[in-house]
Amino acid sequence: MTAARAVRVTKGGPIMIEGPVRIELPDGTIVESDRFMVAICTCRRSKTYPLCDTSHRKMARSPKGSGKRPA
Repeated sequence: MTAARAVRVTKGGPIMIEGPVRIELPDGTIVESDRFMVAICTCRRSKTYPLCDTSHRKMARSPKGSGKRPA
């Protein structure tokens, strides 16, 4: 039996998975990372999707219902 991977879901950020990982995308593309901790993008703004490039930090989320973004 293989050891379970630790996965951490972060509020407003990526999903953190203990690496190394092999990710299969819906189109069949395989993305691999041999890092000890891998950030998986959940906002889909990343230029390196499915890996996180911290794009979620660049645009603050607006308060619910305001329709405006903070300056």
